[in-house]
Amino acid sequence: MSPVDLQPLAESLVDAARRAGADGADALAMSGQSTSIDMRGGVLEHADRAEGIEIGLRVLVGGRQASVSASDYSPATIIEMAERAVAMAREAPVDDTLGLADPDQLARQRDAQGLQIADDRPDPSPDHLQDLALRAEAAARDMPGISQVESANAAFSRRYLWLAASNGFSGGYGRTTHAISTVAITGEGLGMERDYAGESRVWAEDLPAPEEIGRLAAERTLARAGSRKPPTGAFPILYDRRVASSLIGHLLSAVNGAAVARGASWLRKDLGQPVLPEGFDLIEDPLRPRYPSSRPFDAEGLATRPRKIVEGGVLQGWTLDLATARKLGMDSTASAARGMSSAPSPTNSNVILTPGSATPDDMIARMGTGLIVTSMLGASINGTTGDYSRGAAGFWVEGGRIAYPVNECTIAGNLREMLMTLVAANDALPWRAAEVPSLLVGGMTVAGA
Repeated sequence: MSPVDLQPLAESLVDAARRAGADGADALAMSGQSTSIDMRGGVLEHADRAEGIEIGLRVLVGGRQASVSASDYSPATIIEMAERAVAMAREAPVDDTLGLADPDQLARQRDAQGLQIADDRPDPSPDHLQDLALRAEAAARDMPGISQVESANAAFSRRYLWLAASNGFSGGYGRTTHAISTVAITGEGLGMERDYAGESRVWAEDLPAPEEIGRLAAERTLARAGSRKPPTGAFPILYDRRVASSLIGHLLSAVNGAAVARGASWLRKDLGQPVLPEGFDLIEDPLRPRYPSSRPFDAEGLATRPRKIVEGGVLQGWTLDLATARKLGMDSTASAARGMSSAPSPTNSNVILTPGSATPDDMIARMGTGLIVTSMLGASINGTTGDYSRGAAGFWVEGGRIAYPVNECTIAGNLREMLMTLVAANDALPWRAAEVPSLLVGGMTVAGA
């Protein structure tokens, strides 16, 4: 099903909602197909193919709203959805900030022409995906010291969406994703270590070779052999570029209008204040061609645009949809996203942090003694105070050089203080929704041995 086929489906949902008594409504129709191939030991372990259509409807009735969704799109289901959504909305609490965009706020560009977020080549066959996964697995398995390759995966998806609303908006676009990943293991029993490598792109031609991904997974795994706990104390921490975007993600969460409007953000009083060191810009650009989060309009039909969230280290604004913007007396930043059965909420698309000039090796030498974090699990983040604690693994640094791999440690600090000490490397990778280099943070607590 193409975007054109989805258009009458989305518009019929809106019409049904109006007939059922809604003051206003918007509807999302999505179709897609995906194929995923997992190889293990040179043989097919799992193959999955899925395709389908989903529809979602949000209705507004007297300052109240409700959302419903379905995977059946028959005329009877559409009528039933509209009636159920209106009945639900009439029982919901009143919120005067709810409402659709005014017609003069709506995007004029209603497709993704020029953004190149859908590969125009034929979809890869399952046999081709299997070949990619086999090549990645072989490259990892052939590295001396790798005891097994846990999995090698190649996947592809193509999706279309159409958004329609009773304010006159109607637009849609398609999106593709190609992905390859590998998980490798070294050692056995209690001495077993694993790591992974994976890449995804909008266009197949932008993907690295599967052999490159497999080798990288093996190299990362072998580097982890013999991991042990680091010492406990206060040390500088270098967030590898694999995980550095998580730090910026915490900042983005704190400037999200939904958190700010609730008073649940540790940056709620810092608009116009320094939140990063001088010289750092944090830019959002939803219009980057071929990037995974690019989109011509948001989930409320507003035109997306580049903007500076942080400029020169100073916080410039919140990330807002229409409702949170109204609550804060501001204008939407065209940042709304929504699920099939949920109302719009603010989110970010394609963020870029100012890189530094130093290489990661320069940063390691600068650390002296400290921790390089390459993976994390679990999190205890206080959104109101910024207190931060996470499990981590990586490498211990002594004398400005990597001494040994580490695991089973906890790192802790306060995000406000951590972010103000950032030093950026020059190793940010392209094609990511968050283009963030390795980041050095001073004075965090490491709890290890």
